[in-house]
Amino acid sequence: MVEGAARVLAEAGVGSPRHDATELAAHVLGVARLELAVPPPLPTDFAARYAEVVDRRRRREPLQHIVGHQGFRYLTLRVEPGVFVPRPETEVVAQAAIDEAARLVAAGRSPVVVDLCCGAGGIALAVATEVPRARVAAVDASPAAVALTLRNGAASGATGLRVEQGDVRDPGLLADLDGTVDVVVSNPPYIPPDAVPVDPEVRDHDPDLALYGGGADGLDVPRAVLLAAGRLLVPGGLLVMEHAEVQDAAARAAAHDTGLFTDIGTRPDLTGRPRMLVARRARTGTATVGQDGVGDSQP
Repeated sequence: MVEGAARVLAEAGVGSPRHDATELAAHVLGVARLELAVPPPLPTDFAARYAEVVDRRRRREPLQHIVGHQGFRYLTLRVEPGVFVPRPETEVVAQAAIDEAARLVAAGRSPVVVDLCCGAGGIALAVATEVPRARVAAVDASPAAVALTLRNGAASGATGLRVEQGDVRDPGLLADLDGTVDVVVSNPPYIPPDAVPVDPEVRDHDPDLALYGGGADGLDVPRAVLLAAGRLLVPGGLLVMEHAEVQDAAARAAAHDTGLFTDIGTRPDLTGRPRMLVARRARTGTATVGQDGVGDSQP
């Protein structure tokens, strides 16, 4: 039955048909993992319920919306329509923030980390659970995203997490933290208006608020993240920001143009594509770019 479902999904253009067919079967059976070599007993209504969810996936409803969750690093995040679905490549962005927070803990600090445009809360909760001594704040403009981050935070056991609704373009956002934050990390909306995603799962189901960054180049919101980070970070504090692979040079230039950052560079995602801006809050107010556009990750 799973093999037949996989063929149906493949014909519909689903990118990982067998994986999705297996995940859907596990979801209907109420098990975390399905071993096809030793299948469990099937309830009498399995065929009908399985056909229903396979048809939903065939019509390109995101798998995460159907099963209600998505893995992110060591977490299982609840996922709901109306909130951006976390992506595996963003785990590398979280890793950069976690590494910096862990380095500061090893130096005897209790670092302050801010996740701007937090979505379902994956980055913030990864930092909070993997670096328990970090003090983490998460912000999103979407009330649905804020509510979901709070629920995911409670489920993860993260303590002391601060979650707020707010617009990263607001110059008063988190004003009480101005100049005290050690790491600002963000996966902001950054898609240009003329680059509508091809995949129906993204185009038709992820909210526009979480996709399109504003302006002709899609970088209006990322530029606001840069300004917010410049205001929030301590001198030498680290900014980590995801962007599209074609935006690496523009993102570095935008960081340089603020005059607020040094060691401005780009890091790759899991597939080697340039997807992450890294920079440090300048101690003197002079922005610099590392050799070949790759910034030094040390303070």
